[in-house]
Amino acid sequence: MTDMDALLALAPYGLDREAKQALLTRELLALSRHHAAGCPEYARMLSAWGTDLDRIQSHEEIPFLPVRLFKEFSLKSVPQEQLYRTMTSSGTTGQQVSRIYLDRETSTAQSKALSKIVANFLGNSRLPMIILDSSALVSSRTQFSARGAGILGFSIFARDRFFALDESMALDVEGLKAFLSRHRGSPIFLFGFTFIIWQHFYQELLRLGEKPDLSAGILIHGGGWKKLTSQAVSPQGFKAALGEVCGITQIHDYYGMVEQTGTIYLECEQGHLHAPVWSDVTIRDPWDFSVAPMGQRGLIQVSSLLPRSYPGHILLTEDEGSLLGEDDCPCGRKGKYFTVFGRVARAEVRGCSDTYEHA
Repeated sequence: MTDMDALLALAPYGLDREAKQALLTRELLALSRHHAAGCPEYARMLSAWGTDLDRIQSHEEIPFLPVRLFKEFSLKSVPQEQLYRTMTSSGTTGQQVSRIYLDRETSTAQSKALSKIVANFLGNSRLPMIILDSSALVSSRTQFSARGAGILGFSIFARDRFFALDESMALDVEGLKAFLSRHRGSPIFLFGFTFIIWQHFYQELLRLGEKPDLSAGILIHGGGWKKLTSQAVSPQGFKAALGEVCGITQIHDYYGMVEQTGTIYLECEQGHLHAPVWSDVTIRDPWDFSVAPMGQRGLIQVSSLLPRSYPGHILLTEDEGSLLGEDDCPCGRKGKYFTVFGRVARAEVRGCSDTYEHA
């Protein structure tokens, strides 16, 4: 495998199709061999597929793992003593959660990749940050839920953090006013999970009749669309509503999951989700799992070069989407760009804020 520092030196959206496909095939094959050697369960899965890695010509031929397997098995590719941090997916009471085991190398790589992706949108300077969630989610330093991991990961872009919600998920209006007064005239970075922003920030501002000035704000948010769709809130409606109540216009959704932390897919100015250089999106026909052509709706497979402590490098999700294009988005970023339609019918409800329950 290529040294991680060399991989992370790449520009996040700088490789065209030919160069990126060569990189992905080489590195994902190397990762597959690494995980087969270190994770007996993964080796057995490859054997069950009848896979001969030496005969594979494209990374899209490497078998995927259904993301649900991380709920059923403890999948690790490094010895227990090398583990540094455990991540868990969100889940409602009674649901199994995914457990993702990180060594220090993988955890550091995820943080660095996330930093380069987000810096492409925010710039390299740290900004005052409003976290539209509760600080209670990051009280542990070794085990994190998906929401806690998201907060911790995005906090590296902050030079002054303010948690807008208290431990009971109530909006701290006076604290928000003081924070905005302290940083008047400065761009502000906001981060949160979609449904929680809607329920505990937007709706609370409406109820109180408050209209803070966040016209200089840049919001990155993700997860939670299932609940908002059930409330007839579209992405366009979400953006319009926030713009009306607090003047914010720079709003970027993202697609990502705890099973591949770090390699998120951020929404560009054109409204397209983009795959960075360390990851890829493949759409698979749900009937035979063949690679679907551009524009066809199917199951989303995500590939990442970062997971080295667990075999999470090629995962089939329970989400539907379609590819919109490659290397030709008007925003100028190279790589594939795509859209997500939501969870497949009858799939278990899961996600950072889809599964949020207010006690």
